[in-house]
Amino acid sequence: MTLAEWIAMPEDEPGELVDGLLEEEEMPDLVHETVVAWLVRVLASWIVGRGGFVFGSEAKLAVRPGTGRKPDVTVYMPGKVLPRRGAVRIPPDVAVEVVTPTPRDAHRDRVEKLGDYAAFAVPYYWIIDPERRSLEIFVLGSGGRYVHALGAGAGRLAEIPGCEGLALDLDALWAEVERLGPEEPGTESS
Repeated sequence: MTLAEWIAMPEDEPGELVDGLLEEEEMPDLVHETVVAWLVRVLASWIVGRGGFVFGSEAKLAVRPGTGRKPDVTVYMPGKVLPRRGAVRIPPDVAVEVVTPTPRDAHRDRVEKLGDYAAFAVPYYWIIDPERRSLEIFVLGSGGRYVHALGAGAGRLAEIPGCEGLALDLDALWAEVERLGPEEPGTESS
């Protein structure tokens, strides 16, 4: 499949394009969606009034020939001119992935997407792992590789790399997740 074919797919067709092949996306649960919704609210209240943008998980990024990704959350700082439709060929300032509790999805977010976003020159890559209750922020270094800049699991973070004026209250995030009920009967948590 070409990048153009992937971009032209109906929006209700899931999948990311990886080296010309349509790859199955993770199956997000309510924990994943709670984290994404919380982040979109917090990030939007911080950046939209400044002229920036926050997008959810259906924004299609043309990260390189034959590969397109759909981060869980993307942030564009003020001053970027973005297309209304089609592929986004402008790297976001921040790409966020929320890890789902399967080894395949964790590998995709921590290894595969890390390389793809670095190649696309995304300055900041965040990985949020609800199971570990962790936030990791990576900064693109001068050699085109990510460097670990911040790791936290709790508390209020008053200084976020690359996001002047943004504060994140991880305790509030985890409290939002805790509002959900228990695991579905008969399932196990990872």
